[in-house]
Amino acid sequence: MMKAIVLEEKGQPVVHRDFESPVPAKGETLVALKAAALNHRDVWITKGMYPGIRTPGILGSDGAGLADSREVIINPNIGWGDKIAHQKPDYTILGMPAFGTMAEQISVPADRLADKPAHLNWAEAAALPLGGLTAYRAVFTKGQCQPGDKVLISGIGGGVALFAFQFALAAGAEVYVTSGSPEKLSHALQMGAKGGANYKEEDWDKTLGKASGGFDLIVDSAGGAGFARFPKICNFGARIVTYGGTQGKVPNFSPQLIFWKQIAILGTSMGSDQEFHDMVGFVNQHKVYPVVDQIFPLAEAPQAFERMDQGKQFGKIVLSI
Repeated sequence: MMKAIVLEEKGQPVVHRDFESPVPAKGETLVALKAAALNHRDVWITKGMYPGIRTPGILGSDGAGLADSREVIINPNIGWGDKIAHQKPDYTILGMPAFGTMAEQISVPADRLADKPAHLNWAEAAALPLGGLTAYRAVFTKGQCQPGDKVLISGIGGGVALFAFQFALAAGAEVYVTSGSPEKLSHALQMGAKGGANYKEEDWDKTLGKASGGFDLIVDSAGGAGFARFPKICNFGARIVTYGGTQGKVPNFSPQLIFWKQIAILGTSMGSDQEFHDMVGFVNQHKVYPVVDQIFPLAEAPQAFERMDQGKQFGKIVLSI
């Protein structure tokens, strides 16, 4: 038996309890986990807002640990497929329905393991996989970020947004951010943001447009009313990449600026195994350190989920195992 964070039923908080230890199948490797990280996906699953939920189940898509004596991180992709362009229809992510990383042990196919970047501690390493992969594809594969580009990252403070911010900076872009929190904006400026705006203010888009002179790439996770303002502050030939829709549908969206400015709107979700490999290489090359908001012991996972649900974090929330 091992200790794990288990979802007993939809709509209920997770519990820390004994769970049967995994037995590796042929081609699988047992990993003794040292840390796991939360994603909004985990919170949505507890609320029943995700397809394919099975209970009881162990949550968690992000993890790092020891495979024998090898220090590893885990690629959370399950069945992406052979095409870089998109995943297969039956693609899933570690942590539901497959048992995830919020446990003392996990058994995964050997090809899901990558060497832990040597400059990262266990918490930082566990924070990297899902958010790093999503951000890498958004910024580079879809966003085609180049040195000197003017880039806007919305909703700074979330895990993917911070990775996108750090990756674009490392690539030589000039990066601006939005947030509803003055504290998060200040933190991003300290980390190297060229400028920022509070999206709760009436003319935040005009403020950013004036400060930047227009954007070549916008990476967004919110959608909603703010999305309709993006084309106004895009340069000709800009790319708008969306990987989320927390603010829902986009009202009052007009296509005129899209076709006149030759703007591309691109959807993205997670990334391929090749992009995971490339992302880890980029992190190693540029010595990127994931931002860790707070570390909780595994037994305090319910408190970690509460913090994630409240949206107060700046960076990744991590469970120490």
